[in-house]
Amino acid sequence: MRTGIFGGTFDPPHLSHLILAEEAWYQLQLERLLFVLTQDPPHKQDRLISPVEDRLAMLQAAIQDNPHFAISRVEIDRPGPHYSVDTVRLLQEEFPEVQLVYLMGGDSFRDLLEWHKPAEFVAACHQIGVMRRPQDRIDLGSVAKDIPEVLEKVRLIQAPLLEVASKQIRRRIAEGRPYRYYLSTGVVEIIQNRGLYQD
Repeated sequence: MRTGIFGGTFDPPHLSHLILAEEAWYQLQLERLLFVLTQDPPHKQDRLISPVEDRLAMLQAAIQDNPHFAISRVEIDRPGPHYSVDTVRLLQEEFPEVQLVYLMGGDSFRDLLEWHKPAEFVAACHQIGVMRRPQDRIDLGSVAKDIPEVLEKVRLIQAPLLEVASKQIRRRIAEGRPYRYYLSTGVVEIIQNRGLYQD
């Protein structure tokens, strides 16, 4: 079984996340896509992140009607910091029969050599799906100089250009601006019922 890994803080999960996930599922011929909710990402230690319970509830609401989407608690049920290489290894132990395809954006791929144990991360993945936006330049060569194995593992995903970001949505909510059509209905209801992002 080919299984995608789509990690993030999802604070909140928005329609762009879902579109990118569906494109990855289709283009890479995945049988399942696991959303890995990151509890305390090492690269976001300097900003306030919503409680994991709220983000988990929103993510569940966002994907509940999609039979090939699921949520993994691999980074929720263990102490941080959480590094991608450890996440992939733990998921492979949990699902030894699957081929794990790690999904990332073009910006993350450009920074791959700065990740924790990048060569070990690449070795742990069956494939790496890089979500490529229009006019994005993915420089495989610069990464391959240090990690030659990356050349045979990367698969490019053509993704639509959507100028939607969680940070932008949080700001809209805090400022009282419209935001409902950036999110699925269930996520909007949780934000309103719990009073999230109000200040």
